[in-house]
Amino acid sequence: MPQTELEYRNALIDAAEAGATKALMDVGLLKPYLKLREAQRLYGEAIVNRWIREGLVRVIKDGTRNASVRIDRLELLTVARTANRATYLTAEERKGLG
Repeated sequence: MPQTELEYRNALIDAAEAGATKALMDVGLLKPYLKLREAQRLYGEAIVNRWIREGLVRVIKDGTRNASVRIDRLELLTVARTANRATYLTAEERKGLG
């Protein structure tokens, strides 16, 4: 739960981004799923793999053996915004806390 005005502001920004992403998906301008490699490019391979391993992000496999793996875009965005509390504040905002 956000505790400061700055944390509330950042939470509202995150919520607005998630809402905009959902709206773009609803009208077909964004794909609802990302391929695993796309997700890893956006957030980092080690981070995405850790989220999968910890069960924070579910993978959807379209078949067997060499089938591609997809990840729900909104689920990934939500985890990215909440999984690491240190990223809740920008680098500049964190400097001001020290």
